Amino acid sequence: MEAVDKSASDQSIDEYVLELVSKAKQAARRLASLPTVTKDQALLAMAEALEAQSGEILAANEQDLKAFGMTPAKKAMADRLRLTEKRIGEMAAGLREVAKLPDPVGMMSGMWTRPNGMQVGRVRVPIGVVGIIYESRPNVTADSAALCLKSGNVCVLRGGSEAIRSNTAIAAILSESAGKAGVPAGAITFVDRADREVVPVLLKQDRFIDVIIPRGGESLMKLISEHSTIPVVKHDAGVCHIYVDAEADSAMAEAICINAKTQRPSTCNAMETLLIHQSAARILLPKLARSLGAANVEVRGCPKTCQLIPEAKPASEQDYGKEFLDLILAVKIVKNMDEAMEHIAQHGSRHTEAIVTSDYGHAMRFLKEVDASAVLVNASTRLNDGYQFGLGAEIGISTSRIHARGPMGLEELTCFKFIVLGGGQLRE
Repeated sequence: MEAVDKSASDQSIDEYVLELVSKAKQAARRLASLPTVTKDQALLAMAEALEAQSGEILAANEQDLKAFGMTPAKKAMADRLRLTEKRIGEMAAGLREVAKLPDPVGMMSGMWTRPNGMQVGRVRVPIGVVGIIYESRPNVTADSAALCLKSGNVCVLRGGSEAIRSNTAIAAILSESAGKAGVPAGAITFVDRADREVVPVLLKQDRFIDVIIPRGGESLMKLISEHSTIPVVKHDAGVCHIYVDAEADSAMAEAICINAKTQRPSTCNAMETLLIHQSAARILLPKLARSLGAANVEVRGCPKTCQLIPEAKPASEQDYGKEFLDLILAVKIVKNMDEAMEHIAQHGSRHTEAIVTSDYGHAMRFLKEVDASAVLVNASTRLNDGYQFGLGAEIGISTSRIHARGPMGLEELTCFKFIVLGGGQLRE
C-alpha cells in the first residue's frame, strides 16, 4: 500500500490527501503502458498473497466486527462486513478470473479512411485515476484493485471506517505483492485515515482523479453529489422487483423468488418487492409463503396478499420502494402486466428488474419497456453481477445512464481516444 512520508499525526487532512493523489497520478502514466503479461502476473501474485495471508486478514476483520457491533439493526451491514476463509477464497478466485480476461487496453473499434486519404480510428485507453468510495464490504478492495490494474487504471480506494482494519490489511497485501511483480508504486493507493473529513477533500481533487465511483447507502450518495468536483458514476440503491406473470411456471417462479430474496438478502441485487398477477396469486402465493416462512422471511403485503397469507403483515406505502437489505419482502397483487410495470416505474431504482413468464410477447415487452441497468426473463435478480455475466469481478453495478450502466467490468473502466494516420494532409 502506498504510504505517505510523514506520519498521519504530522499532516493535515489536506496535506495527506494531496500527497496520496499526487503519487497516484504519477503512477498512472506508467501503469497505462504496462504490458498485459506483467499485469496478469501481478494479479496471480495478489491472489496467492491473499490466500497465504488470510489469517492476518481474518484477524483484522474480527476486530472490525467487534468494534461495529451485532445489534439487529446492523445485521445487514454486518453481513457485508464479515469475511470468512470462503469469502477470501472467492476474492482470490476473482483476481485469477480477471487475469484470464482479455486486456481491453489497445482494442480498436474500427478504422476508416477519409476522402483525403487519412485513416481515422478509435482505441480503448485507461480512464486514468479512479477514485472508489465504498462502505462495509472488504471484498470491494480486492475487486476494485484487480479491475483497475487490468484495465490500466490507478485506483484510489477509500473504504468505510467500519472496515478500516480489514481494508488496510487487504490493500497492503495487494499493493506489496503487485509491486514485487512490477506494478508501479501508487497504482493501488488506499486511504488509511478514517476521518470523515477526508472524503470531502478527496472529492475536490479533480486535477488528480478522473472519475469517482461510489458504492454505498443514500447518505454516502448525497455526500458525494453535494461535494464532488469530479465526474461521478453512481452505484445507487437496489430496489429490485420480480413480476410473476399470469403465464408463469409456478415451480420456476417459486424457485426464482426464493433465490432472489434469500440467497444473500443484504446485497443490492436481492429482490425487495414481489409483484404477482391476480390469476397466479391464489395458487402460488400460499405455497410461496410457506417456503418464505421456512427461510424466516417476513412478508408485508397488500390487502389481497394478506387475505391469501394470513401471517403476512399489512404493507405500508413506504414498504414499496424500500431497500430492506434483510429477510423482508413486500408483496403486491396486480391486475395485469401494465400495472406491474407502472409500479416498477414509480418505485424502482432502475437497478435490476425481472419477469417470470412463459408468454414470449410479455417477456419481450417487459425487456423493451422496463427501465433498469439489467432486465431479466425467467432468472433471479441475484444474477445481475459482473462475474455471473462473464465480466470477471465487477467494480459495482452502475445505475447511471452516462458512460457505463450495469455491472462495470474491464471495458467499462476504459474510454476511447481517436487516432489518425496521415501522410501530410492539411485542412483546406
